[in-house]
Amino acid sequence: MKSEAMSDFGKLMEEKCMNFAVRITNLCRFLVDEKKENRISDQLFRSGTSIGANMAEAQCAISKKDFTSKVYISLKECNESLFWLSLLMRTGYLNKKQYDSIYDDCLELKRLLATITKTSKERIEIENNK
Repeated sequence: MKSEAMSDFGKLMEEKCMNFAVRITNLCRFLVDEKKENRISDQLFRSGTSIGANMAEAQCAISKKDFTSKVYISLKECNESLFWLSLLMRTGYLNKKQYDSIYDDCLELKRLLATITKTSKERIEIENNK
């Protein structure tokens, strides 16, 4: 039963990461086409889509340490995305409604990734202490 729950959670994370990557892709297209903004949107595209890419890599990790490392990279990329989103808001490229919507999604991902990273590290420590 536990493995089924983990499988369901893994699918949920995969879907959340993919949905966020789609939103980032669409936002970056809007920024380039409508706002003529290339530099920040390129950085946001890289960090925002990297979250899901690293989580996909984590699914094929060769060890628990490798898994934790990939998830941690996703967490760092998520945090970087939050920075770029804030910069876009402060420089007027995003309005408050646009910003709040995608920022909240990114923050939710960050919380989930932080929890996964913490739990994974704790499990590795427990195994190392046996």
